[in-house]
Amino acid sequence: MPWNDKSGGGGPWGGGGNQGPWGQGPKGPSGPQGSPPDLEDIIRRGQDRLRRALPGGGGASPAVFGLIALALIALWAFKAIYTVQPDEVAVELRFGKPKAELSQPGLHFHWWPIETVETAKISEQLVSIGGGSGATSGLMLSGDQNIVNVQFSVAYQVSDPRNYLFDVSDPDGMLTQVAESAMREVVGRRPAQDIFRDDRQGIATSVREIIQATLDGYKTGLQVNAVSIEDAAPPREVADAFDEVQRAEQDEDKFVEQANQYSNQKLGQARGQAAQVREDAAAYKNRVVQEAEGEAQRFISVYDEYAKAPDVTRRRLYLETMEKVLKDSNKVIVEQGNGQGVVPYLPLPALQQKAPPAPVLGGNQ
Repeated sequence: MPWNDKSGGGGPWGGGGNQGPWGQGPKGPSGPQGSPPDLEDIIRRGQDRLRRALPGGGGASPAVFGLIALALIALWAFKAIYTVQPDEVAVELRFGKPKAELSQPGLHFHWWPIETVETAKISEQLVSIGGGSGATSGLMLSGDQNIVNVQFSVAYQVSDPRNYLFDVSDPDGMLTQVAESAMREVVGRRPAQDIFRDDRQGIATSVREIIQATLDGYKTGLQVNAVSIEDAAPPREVADAFDEVQRAEQDEDKFVEQANQYSNQKLGQARGQAAQVREDAAAYKNRVVQEAEGEAQRFISVYDEYAKAPDVTRRRLYLETMEKVLKDSNKVIVEQGNGQGVVPYLPLPALQQKAPPAPVLGGNQ
């Protein structure tokens, strides 16, 4: 249904045909025939609005300029005064050139913006390398063509803040790359057993020396304090096979240890028996020597007696020898004239039989 235009062609809000709901119709582009607005006109209108916004209506009072000056001084003081934390040092730059002196922890002042300041943390820091979730993170090839997954950490600190801040763009990232490269180099020259358990400390020492030499060559201003190998394991895909190898090596070590114990036991027994034989031989030697010396001494004493009385001594030796020969022989004595030339029959075999030994009184029952 059309509106009832009672105001002489006005719109629904009671205005003219070109008026909007707020009493003003849409305006076309300013300038003749829709030309773009004049830039100077826009700037002039902006200046007018700024003057109206300032206190006092139109002109700028001295108080306003004072406030602006105070704000600028506060901003400059905020930029010129800086604080160095206890674990930091700062290097001031004048027109981009570093100064020789270092700013120690505390409150300091510099002429900003002619001078700027850069800070560096000098406390010991720790970076961990390897052992991440990546597929190739920490995987290295050992000298015996085995793949090991090495996780280690590097403790370092800033030794030269100027080199650290201005000579290298990313010294911390360079440290990580150099450390990983050094570990790969050292592990690549060693068997896998060294990195697993045999010589971890030696590997860590070699890696630290290589890292420090490389960082000094690049003038990073970093000092490596320690390298610690936290974990070294085979890849997950071959972990079971590696565990089997480890168990076999442990069994081998156990069997070798048992064999060494058995060898030591038998060797101890053999040494004991050898010592016993040597002692027996020494005792036999002493006994034989003593007996020989005694026999020689007895012979000398007999000879001395023989030299004094040869006949008596010879007779005595003869009797003593016959006594030794005849004391255990069977003797039969036949008197002369018995039997008148006829040898009587004697049961010689019966006489030769020895009588049984008499019981020993007081012996064991």
